[in-house]
Amino acid sequence: MNTKFINWFILFLLAFVWGSSFILMKRGLEVFSSGQVAALRIFIAFLFLSPLIFRHVKKESLKHWKAFLVMGVIGNLIPAFLFTEAETVISSSLTGALNSLTPLFTLIIGVLFFKTKTGLINTLGIIIGFVGALGLVMVGKKDSDSIAFLFIFYIVLSTICYAFSVNVIKKHLSNVNSTTATVWAMMFIGPIAALYLFTTDFTERALSHPEALKSLGFICILAIFGTALSVIIFNVLIKNTNAIFASSVTYLIPIVAMAWGSYDKESVLPIHFAWIGLILAGVYLVNKTLKVNETKH
Repeated sequence: MNTKFINWFILFLLAFVWGSSFILMKRGLEVFSSGQVAALRIFIAFLFLSPLIFRHVKKESLKHWKAFLVMGVIGNLIPAFLFTEAETVISSSLTGALNSLTPLFTLIIGVLFFKTKTGLINTLGIIIGFVGALGLVMVGKKDSDSIAFLFIFYIVLSTICYAFSVNVIKKHLSNVNSTTATVWAMMFIGPIAALYLFTTDFTERALSHPEALKSLGFICILAIFGTALSVIIFNVLIKNTNAIFASSVTYLIPIVAMAWGSYDKESVLPIHFAWIGLILAGVYLVNKTLKVNETKH
């Protein structure tokens, strides 16, 4: 099958899965605290992948432990807590829009710290996509009486974490099996999430709240598809393309997040679709640059 087609298929698949994550977080927050939703997401993903530990955790992989740790803590654990905390104030659709800042920071961090080579079209695509994302944010800002900018900062910080992790994966884990890398990363952070979770009132809420089982079901979907499986697939995309193209999945996430937000009666206006068009233009230009990069390998 055509490699380019596979890469685009993975990109849109991840956009749908991660774009759906925000509404799933919202459903989890109906019963559990933000910290509990985040910890459950990580811990359940760890449990789901734990049967693979004996096959993928080998002594020869230990030399990559620092990169695995970055992937786990910076690429998954910290953003999970920051995103759920942000959603206690900000709508799921706006949170998804803010997430599209990731490619911009991927480019900046890549150039500053990882010697990433970029062209004019590549940079233009990033900027256009960023303007589209910023437009979505400003529309969301108008729709809300007041937005706590501290919570917006939480999401911005999360996108910086994602960007750093993506660059580390591309530079240090390109030759490591995607499943192996994900299992190692979850092995580092799964126990931490469990330790935090069971020091809260999680058990009491789970046993007493009438909607607990339903909410927990949504979190399980989030953990298994939005973390465990999608991180493996995302690592494949990074290896097949480059860090900037892989992170451009976050340009498509707002479209899915907004669709779910509209379904859930969140405010979606016609102007949103103009900004979405700009985002798609940015993704197209990033892909045009990818073709140039692929010829160099």
